[in-house]
Amino acid sequence: MLEVTIKTGRTHQIRVHLASAGHPIAGDDKYGDFELNKALQKQGLKRMFLHAWRLQFDHPATGERIALQAPCPQSCTDSQTMPASRPRQFDLIAFDWDGTLFDSTAIIVRCIQMAVADVGGAVPSDRDAAYVIGMGLMEALAHAAPDVPRERYAELGAAYRRHYINHQDDLSLFEGVLPMLADLRAREHRLAVATGKSRRGLDDVLRTVQLAGVFDGSRTADETAGKPDPRMLHELMEEFGTEPQRTLMIGDTTHDLQMALNAGCPSVAVSYGAHLPDGFEALQPRAIVHSVQELHRWLLGNA
Repeated sequence: MLEVTIKTGRTHQIRVHLASAGHPIAGDDKYGDFELNKALQKQGLKRMFLHAWRLQFDHPATGERIALQAPCPQSCTDSQTMPASRPRQFDLIAFDWDGTLFDSTAIIVRCIQMAVADVGGAVPSDRDAAYVIGMGLMEALAHAAPDVPRERYAELGAAYRRHYINHQDDLSLFEGVLPMLADLRAREHRLAVATGKSRRGLDDVLRTVQLAGVFDGSRTADETAGKPDPRMLHELMEEFGTEPQRTLMIGDTTHDLQMALNAGCPSVAVSYGAHLPDGFEALQPRAIVHSVQELHRWLLGNA
């Protein structure tokens, strides 16, 4: 339960504020979680879980302080109708890594550009270099440097890795990622990473103290098929025994969203990473969010 003190008289302010924070009032038929409301009605909650339990004011004639109090009705205290935890919509939540959880887009773009220059290729624009983020490394480099001959791909890949290693200490998680992941774990969601990174590169960051034990599983492009092939998600769903409709993919590129679509899974797009959001709508994400904080709120309210 939440106790709220009203400071102003704006219409529906408690209901609107709680809904915007991802915690709509149970039974609210205007701003609430309609699926949750249906479940609560079956449990016996026939009203909105909002109760004015105390009112205080000064008597207009005597100035005496008047305090009125109404006990919470039985329908809101009965253990059979009290809202339990929100029904979980997704058992498995898979995150892309770079540009979704890890603030690495700008450095990856620069490393791709420097690697292409090292082997004498035409340096791709920022947008072209960012487009390939999320693909497997060699596929991405080949796409970003179409004029580089295939026999030099190994040299191109080595140059990229060298530049990336030189800059990896400049990288960090986006602000707000750790509290978001902690809240999801507390709600007993399975958490996974589905990334175009190499296994070695992902393991290096997952071994840090702040991420130890946070994720239940992961797949990388060098051990399975790269995005948008759905194999990463198929393998994760098989590992954790989840159905596509109970698996959510979250990513910052059209490759992530297309992979989810190919796997039959719902998705959420984030606009703060590698790809501009122009092409997201066509791939039918449940939501397009513009910050980690907005993603956190959406997940608390909808996952």
